[in-house]
Amino acid sequence: MGERCLKAVIFDFDGVIVDTEPLHYRSFQVVLEPLGLGYSWQEYVDRYMGFDDRDAFIEAFRAGGRSLDQSGLEELIALKASLFQDVVTEGVSAYPGVVALISALSAEVPLAICSGALRSDIEPILRILAIENAFTVMVTAEEVAASKPDPASYVLAVRKLATAFPDRGITAACCVAIEDTPAGIVSASGAGIPVVAVTNSYSADHLSKASRIVSSLADLTIADFKTIVTT
Repeated sequence: MGERCLKAVIFDFDGVIVDTEPLHYRSFQVVLEPLGLGYSWQEYVDRYMGFDDRDAFIEAFRAGGRSLDQSGLEELIALKASLFQDVVTEGVSAYPGVVALISALSAEVPLAICSGALRSDIEPILRILAIENAFTVMVTAEEVAASKPDPASYVLAVRKLATAFPDRGITAACCVAIEDTPAGIVSASGAGIPVVAVTNSYSADHLSKASRIVSSLADLTIADFKTIVTT
């Protein structure tokens, strides 16, 4: 296989490219607290982080012993998305080194985003960071029936990459996913993709199922990714 095996890199978004988890948490609480369903930041980390908005609301209602029909769920998702856009306008910043890494990788291999966030959450931030053209493929919450840790979103990301670049021979085993949560690692691994985990959201002992764990993406190079898919 050698170095030629690296065919694409797939980035999670929240907690990998930008630190949006506190922004999502704030938006959820504005929606849920008036309903008596608010929860602490630690509960968010322990129970909700890694869910898409749909599953996060379903879980919050389940934990509160409340029912939620599809119409009500859609209204809550739309309200939270609107609130999140307001929060984003206050400013977001990328994690150290990640924009430079994206730039370097995109010059060598196709890049994708595979996220449980809504596309409307992601695209404005990519524009703010001036990296909206770096990603050929994007898989978001609207496109899959089950969120991470289900592998469906990563399976779809690989399929989209293979379709967009039919001459590159893109397979799951020759991609690398970058994740920050246990659910994300299980999702990517379940799709057959090796994973680099970054300790932005969880400590290393929670990310032990990854192929490699790093404290920052700042020092990674394309050579590191090639090593991951050939070991």
